[in-house]
Amino acid sequence: MADPQGFLKNGRELPVRRPVDIRIQDWREVYEEFPEKNLRTQASRCMDCGIPFCHNGCPLGNLIPEWNDLARTGQWSLAIDRLHATNNFPEFTGKLCPAPCEAACVLGIADDPVTIKQIEVETILKAFDEGLVVPQLPEKLSGKKVAVIGSGPAGLAAAQQLTRAGHEVTVYERADKIGGLLRYGIPEFKMEKSNIDRRLAQMEAEGTKFVTGVAVGTDLPVSELDADAIVIATGSTVPRNLPAPGRELNGIYAAMEYLVPANKAALGDPNPDGHIDVRGKHVVIIGGGDTGADCLGTAHRQGAKSVTQLEIMPQPPAVRAGHMPWPTYPMLYRVTSAHEEGGERVYAVNTEKFVGDEDGNVKALVLHEVVSEGGRFVPVEGSSREIPAEAIFLAMGFVGVEKGALYDDLGVEIDERGRVVRDQNWKTTADNVFVTGDAGRGQSLIVWAIAEGRATAAAVDKHLAGSTFLPSPILPTTMALTAR
Repeated sequence: MADPQGFLKNGRELPVRRPVDIRIQDWREVYEEFPEKNLRTQASRCMDCGIPFCHNGCPLGNLIPEWNDLARTGQWSLAIDRLHATNNFPEFTGKLCPAPCEAACVLGIADDPVTIKQIEVETILKAFDEGLVVPQLPEKLSGKKVAVIGSGPAGLAAAQQLTRAGHEVTVYERADKIGGLLRYGIPEFKMEKSNIDRRLAQMEAEGTKFVTGVAVGTDLPVSELDADAIVIATGSTVPRNLPAPGRELNGIYAAMEYLVPANKAALGDPNPDGHIDVRGKHVVIIGGGDTGADCLGTAHRQGAKSVTQLEIMPQPPAVRAGHMPWPTYPMLYRVTSAHEEGGERVYAVNTEKFVGDEDGNVKALVLHEVVSEGGRFVPVEGSSREIPAEAIFLAMGFVGVEKGALYDDLGVEIDERGRVVRDQNWKTTADNVFVTGDAGRGQSLIVWAIAEGRATAAAVDKHLAGSTFLPSPILPTTMALTAR
């Protein structure tokens, strides 16, 4: 730490978002470029703590003070080496992660935390620009084959690590392109897909093989997989439903039914299957999380007449509350770029019913206010009201894997929460079959997916080779595992 008073001299600064009236006319990322001088100033705010709690906040165990200081001095080659030591895809986490590391930053106890996430993403972007991201070829080949089913962040992390360990890895993806929900579930304005493509180019150069447009279990029987080990990385993709009266009406969709074709259209597909255009319509989004915000930003860009986002929980506080002490991740009132663009957020309300017209199309939604009593949401008497709703998107999270031939044929067990059962070594109830990411953990963060992918790769490598040099970022005591 060159300047022990850096955090006293400099305040927190982030990139400026492009003007709303301009950015909603396109699908490009919302942030303007951040000058290197400003970034290095932000890195100087890191206090190089004796006990860096940011490590504990990050499931990957990122070496944050180390690459902060290397970024501060502009040593980008060393900085990206330290960043890649724990994180295969810092361009994904740097753009999409909610940054639990920043919530655990010691500076955050009494001041604004270090802009860890921004330093991370600028470091990897700088590394790509300067040609510092190169293939890492295995020293020798093992002769073993691994099939990874699913190409989200967990599957890609496991695949890259296992390829580097010398195994022949094939990633199977049922969609037409690799990336899972990173590709089509995350809007372009949050992360442009060129970030995925250039990372895939590195992985292909390392030897990882990709097969798209193939659903293992249906298009390709499990019995035809040529693999010594299988890694399930299919994610948690079954949407949570809202079985209120009128749910059968036309115009009510799960969030991904809207986002996937909308993102394909934004990427140049002239007529994606299932495309939903909300131009000139009253839109209601049920769910106040990141997926709801993705629907919100998409509806703005399509020209919705109005957008209302509903959340059953009360509005969170603007500052950390006493029951969410540092260094835990606090539930705060946050304004994303999509919220900044418009729309109304309504808290502490529940959907009573959907109202349709004579043609069976939804036209309105009836809601009522709620209060929490004894762990239950109780309606507030006399609070019911109707709001216009010509398109409704359910963004209330996901409840497990899509049961079917894949899991039946593999012979793996699925628990009551829709998760593939696994032990502390990431192994399922079937021989030579492992599971990683949301498929085994349940819906979670991208940073957890990458961490689990890395840890699963180490377990698979040890299973195949008898030992492993691959790092495993997660101890069994910290994993959300399903018991056999």
